[in-house]
Amino acid sequence: MRLVLASSNMGKLAELQPLLAGAGYELVTQGELGISDAIEDGHTFVENALIKARHACRGSGLPALADDSGLVVDALDGAPGLRSARYAGAHGDAASNNRKLLAELQGVPDDKRTARFVAVIVLLRHAEDPLPLIAQGVWEGRVLTAPRGENGFGYDPL
Repeated sequence: MRLVLASSNMGKLAELQPLLAGAGYELVTQGELGISDAIEDGHTFVENALIKARHACRGSGLPALADDSGLVVDALDGAPGLRSARYAGAHGDAASNNRKLLAELQGVPDDKRTARFVAVIVLLRHAEDPLPLIAQGVWEGRVLTAPRGENGFGYDPL
């Protein structure tokens, strides 16, 4: 079964393809189908994931899998939050986002650098699906004072 990934993030595609291939799903990106990115104007991670999934369903006629995720930092009143991918301005500029986050947290002690990574995944069978499948996860932690590690993308080094 073909399933459209409502994202142009190649990191997400690389993570999801092996997981879904064993279940019989062929994952194609919306970009491969000529579908532009949706305008993410929701007020929550769930709303944005639904917006993206509906946009991909409408453009492709296929079931769609979408996600919205972000880093919520307590010392920054929840920032970068919904703007995690664009925190420093340009969409998907992870290095700039990480630099800005470290600058904003300059001088904040370790015990006050609490944060959580929020991820929401939505599966729509069709654009007007009245019962979307929604999964939400939260990973609690702290923001480091400097990047570390070699794997991952986005805010993973922090």
